[in-house]
Amino acid sequence: MAYALRPTLLRRALAAPVSRSITTSTSPALRQLRLTTPILRQCPRATFQTSTARKILPPLPQVIEGTINDAAPVPEPEPLHGSYHWSFERGVSIALVPLTVIPFAAGSLSPLLDGGLIGLLILHSYMGFGACITDYFPTWRTPITRKLADWANFLAIFVVGWGFYEFETNDVGVTEAVRKIWKA
Repeated sequence: MAYALRPTLLRRALAAPVSRSITTSTSPALRQLRLTTPILRQCPRATFQTSTARKILPPLPQVIEGTINDAAPVPEPEPLHGSYHWSFERGVSIALVPLTVIPFAAGSLSPLLDGGLIGLLILHSYMGFGACITDYFPTWRTPITRKLADWANFLAIFVVGWGFYEFETNDVGVTEAVRKIWKA
């Protein structure tokens, strides 16, 4: 029943020619609304929209290169992109599962296991943030922001890696610290 209250439907109903006379008690109200249609025309098209449209990145000029019959350009194949890259990311994600479970199920076995977990966590984070940067900051659209984001990702990996190294060598290690926090 709520759809009957939408102004667009009401506008359509009022704009339709009346072929028969209205005999219900609402006819004076409808006649009054028909006299005030300029008010209804001032309603926005998106009736339920509550915020204004903000153009963060305005659309670029539309340019067609070549003709309609030209073939679409095919990028050069690179071994680090596509299926190999996707397979490597999935392999890292799958390898993180046992490296996360084993230290807590069997106890912290060695610093090498902690190092493997830390290395894969850092690699997984680097690839994940890199994918987000690639998706949201395309080089053709925002070249400076993309370069800054790539360098920030690279710098963050080194800072996090150095912090993990210091924590592993000068403190109890990642898995032991998580175990102590879990039991606290």
